[in-house]
Amino acid sequence: MAENGNVTREQVAERLLSGSVKRSYEPVVDIDWDAPLDESKLFLPERVISLYGTPLWESMNHAQRRELSRQELANVLSAGIWFENVLNRMLLRELLAEDPTDRHAHYALTEMGDECRHMVMFGRLIDRIGARPYRLRGLGLLGVTALPTAIRRSFVWVAALIGEEIFDALQRRMVDAPELEPLVSRMMRIHVTEEARHIRFAREALARTAPSMSRWEREYTGNLMGIGAPLFAALFTNRHMYSRAGLDGKEAKSQALNNPYFAEARRYGFADLGNFLESVGMMRPAARYMWKRWGFIA
Repeated sequence: MAENGNVTREQVAERLLSGSVKRSYEPVVDIDWDAPLDESKLFLPERVISLYGTPLWESMNHAQRRELSRQELANVLSAGIWFENVLNRMLLRELLAEDPTDRHAHYALTEMGDECRHMVMFGRLIDRIGARPYRLRGLGLLGVTALPTAIRRSFVWVAALIGEEIFDALQRRMVDAPELEPLVSRMMRIHVTEEARHIRFAREALARTAPSMSRWEREYTGNLMGIGAPLFAALFTNRHMYSRAGLDGKEAKSQALNNPYFAEARRYGFADLGNFLESVGMMRPAARYMWKRWGFIA
């Protein structure tokens, strides 16, 4: 349940700070980067790989499927680095208006430290699995560079939740999969533990501010956040990752977007977030249409 008022905001921050002291990780030392990779394992569980169950998937042998899972993981980790970068810049800007002595500001700084370590962890994992990062170029680079400047007020928390919760829900589903490479599983356990605090922080902030929003801000934020649906769909089906896996990028992307198994994974990833946004009145008609149009809502 949402808590209201500055005092309870401080209480939430205090609890999250205490949790950070008790359960935080340093990926450089908390992951055994020298552990050998298991050639029999995949880098993502089959059920969340975008081509699982498609004709292309059925035509692939284990080595080809493993390579596709490597490229899909590298693609998701690369996007994670972009997002953590954007989130830190948004939080740093918000801190300019905060009292630097209060616990809310201190937790925001703590979260930024977590996100910096996550970027290091993602980068090291891309390198360790023998993949190359997916780099931003052209309009994509321009858009991600400008995004923190364009996102303000309640949109900061909505954007944070969209970026964190979809991946978090899928990670929780994947972390114990028997076919998953142990090194990846360890990374996911660390990320899930720390992201739980970040999600709580963003949810509390949005739930606390939503009742006092103007109608204009609610409609603007609640409709515009639907742009996340096509962006996430495009991210999950990046044709370049299929090309790097030795597939026809255009055909693979088409099969992925029409794959019912992959549609189910998208819906699963968005379900809890969608329910929360509905509960605080932030899922407006245009956004609801977009998330449904791109397969995140049944």
